[in-house]
Amino acid sequence: MRTKIMSKQELLLVVPLGLVFFIALFLNFSPEKSAQDSPVLVVEDVAAASNQEQTSLGLPARLKISAIGVDSVVVPVGLTSDGAMDVPKDPAEVAWYSLGSRPGEIGSAVIAGHYDWIKNIPAVFNDLDQLSQGDKIFVEDESGVTSTFIVRDIRIYDKDQDASDVFVSADDQSHLNLITCAGSWNMEEEIYSDRLIVFADKES
Repeated sequence: MRTKIMSKQELLLVVPLGLVFFIALFLNFSPEKSAQDSPVLVVEDVAAASNQEQTSLGLPARLKISAIGVDSVVVPVGLTSDGAMDVPKDPAEVAWYSLGSRPGEIGSAVIAGHYDWIKNIPAVFNDLDQLSQGDKIFVEDESGVTSTFIVRDIRIYDKDQDASDVFVSADDQSHLNLITCAGSWNMEEEIYSDRLIVFADKES
C-alpha cells in the first residue's frame, strides 16, 4: 500500500520510525508513447522537518541554470488524488512541491521537471545530468528576489531505492533538490529505470 506524501505541517508533528513512504513522481513522457511515466521513489525513516522560524520569501516564479541553458517558469503543485506529486503540463516548465519548503527557506525545497518528450523534443531537464559540483542554480521569487544555490552532489537512484534525503532535511540549512528521470526506458512497464537527483545548498 502506498502512503501519501505528508505535508510540511504534518511532518512537524510526527517522526515516523521504520515507516516507508512511496512518493510517486510523474516526471516523464516516453519519446514514442503518450503514456506517462509513473516512477516511485521509496522514502524510509522520514525525520521531522525543522520548525525553525522561516524567513519571509515569495513564491518561486523562475528557475535559471545558466550552465545548461535553463530559464523556466516555476509552477506550484501539490498532490494528485492518489497522493502523488503533481507535475506541470508544459514540458518547458518545472514543478515546485508547494507543500514543502520554499526555495531559500530552511529545509529541502523540491523542484521536478520532465526529461525528454514526445517525438524527442527536449524537455526542461533534458540536460540536468550535465551539471557539475559548484554550478549555480538561481530561483527568482514573485517579488524579484533571487536565491542562489550551489550544486553539492548529483546522484542516480534506482526507482525503488530509498530517497529519504530528497524531501526532508534536519540540519537547519536551506537546500534545493532537482528531480528528473534517467536510465533506460522499459517499454513493457512504460517507466524509466532511474531517477537523477541534483542536491544544492543555498549560497551563504
